[in-house]
Amino acid sequence: MKVTQEKLPASQIGLEIEITPEKTKQTYEQVIQNLTRSANIPGFRKGKVPRQILLQRLGINRIKAAALEELIQDVITEAVKQEEIKAIGQPRLRSSFEDLISNYEPGKALTISATVDVPPEVNLLQYTDLQIQAEEIKYDPQQVDKVLENERQQMATLIPVEGRPAQWKDVAVVDFKGVLAKGEGEEEAEPKVIPGGEASDFQVELQEDKFIPGFVQGIVGMSPGETKEISVTFPDSYANRDLAGKAAIFTVTLKELKEKELPELNDDFAREVSEFETLAELRASLEERFQKEAQQKTKENKQQALLEELLKHVEVELPETMIEQEIDNMLTQTAIRLSQQGLDVKKVFTPDLIPQLRQRSRDEAIERLKRSLVLEEIGKRESITVSDEEVAARVKEILEQYSQKEDIDQQRLQEVVKNELLTEKIIDWLLERSKIELVPAGTLKSAQQESPTPQTEQTSSETISSAQENAATQAQ
Repeated sequence: MKVTQEKLPASQIGLEIEITPEKTKQTYEQVIQNLTRSANIPGFRKGKVPRQILLQRLGINRIKAAALEELIQDVITEAVKQEEIKAIGQPRLRSSFEDLISNYEPGKALTISATVDVPPEVNLLQYTDLQIQAEEIKYDPQQVDKVLENERQQMATLIPVEGRPAQWKDVAVVDFKGVLAKGEGEEEAEPKVIPGGEASDFQVELQEDKFIPGFVQGIVGMSPGETKEISVTFPDSYANRDLAGKAAIFTVTLKELKEKELPELNDDFAREVSEFETLAELRASLEERFQKEAQQKTKENKQQALLEELLKHVEVELPETMIEQEIDNMLTQTAIRLSQQGLDVKKVFTPDLIPQLRQRSRDEAIERLKRSLVLEEIGKRESITVSDEEVAARVKEILEQYSQKEDIDQQRLQEVVKNELLTEKIIDWLLERSKIELVPAGTLKSAQQESPTPQTEQTSSETISSAQENAATQAQ
C-alpha cells in the first residue's frame, strides 16, 4: 500500500492512500459473499440468492458503499500504523464518499484522502531573560485586627436595653409587613403584599449594610412599642427580579432592643476561639498566616505574569481533537465539583446548555493546552525532573490533611502530584532566569489581578485550620 504524507495546518497530517487492485476486488467480493448469506430476498432461500439477482435487487452502488466502508476503515488504520504516525483521536476522510463510489471499480487501484491529528510541534522563540511585571501583595497588620474583631462580634452577648430609642449597632427585634408602593393611577387599588415580606420577632442588627437600603435607617430612633411606616426602594440588583428597583412600604413595630456586650481581647478569649493559650500566640499565628498568604499571592502573580509573557514567545498549532479533549476534561472537573457540593449535575448540564458551555470553555482550553505544552517542552530541553521521593513526600502531606482517604485513587493522586511538582519546578526555573519587576497591588490591569487577594475577614478558626484538598479532589 502506497501512502503519501502531507503536513497540514492545525497539527494535521494529510494522507493519500493508494489501495491496490487486489484489495479493492477482494473486499468487494467478500461483501457480496456476506450479503448472499444474509440477504432476505422473496423467492429465494437465505444463502441461495444468485449473484446477478443480488446485484439487481440491492444495486451496484449500495454494494460498492458497503465495500468502501470496510475498505476505508481498514486501509486508514493500516496506513497510520505503516507510517508510524502518532495519531490523536480518529482519522477523518477527506475524499467525498460519493466521488469514491463513482470511482470505485473492483480490481482497479483506488486512491483515498484522509487526515489525522498529531501531537503539535512547539516552537519556542524565547523562554529565558523574559521581562515581566507582577503585583506585590503586602501583608496588612489590620487583617489580624479584623479577624479578631469579627470573632468578638460572633461571641457577643445580647443585653436588653430600656429607656432609650434605637441607635446604630443595636440589635432590634421587630414585627414587619411590606407592601409595594402604589403607582400613578393606583390610588384606589389594594396594596400588593410583598411575597415573603412579613415576619414576627425578626432580629436585625442596625448596621447600614443590613437588609434593604433604608429599612435599618428607619428603625434607628424608634422606641420599643412604637410602630412606624418605613419607605424603601429595592436595589436594581435585587435577587428577586420582580421586586428589583420597586418602591415599597414596610409597617414596622419595634418590640425589643438589645445591645452587644463584647468579650475582652485577652488570653481567655484566645483560648475560647483557638487552640492557643495566650492572645499573643494567637496574634503571632494569624500574622504568620497572613504574611504567608501575601507571599503566596505575590508568587502566584509572578507565575501568572511569567506564563502570560511566555505564551507571547511560542508558536504552536493545536489539533482540534486535543482542544475537544481538553474541553471534555474541564467540563468533567466542573461536574465533579458541582456533584461534591450536592448539586444535581443533570440539571446543570442540560442538552441545550452543554454546547454553550463547550463554546465558552474553548478559549480557556486552548490557553491551558498551550501552557502545558510549552512547559513540557522546556522541561524536556532542560532535563527538569521530579524524583519519586519528592512525589511520595507530597502525597503523604496531602493524605495527612485529607480525612476521606478511602475515596482517593492512590495511583491517580501520584500522577497529579508528579505533574504539579514538575510544573512548579519548571516555573521556578524560568522565574530564576527572568527579570521580574514587582509593582504595587492595583497597578496592573490584567487577568492575574481579577482573582481575589487573601481573605481578611475569615474567623480565626477558619484561618488557622483551612486545609488544601485540590490534589486529593482530582484523585477521586
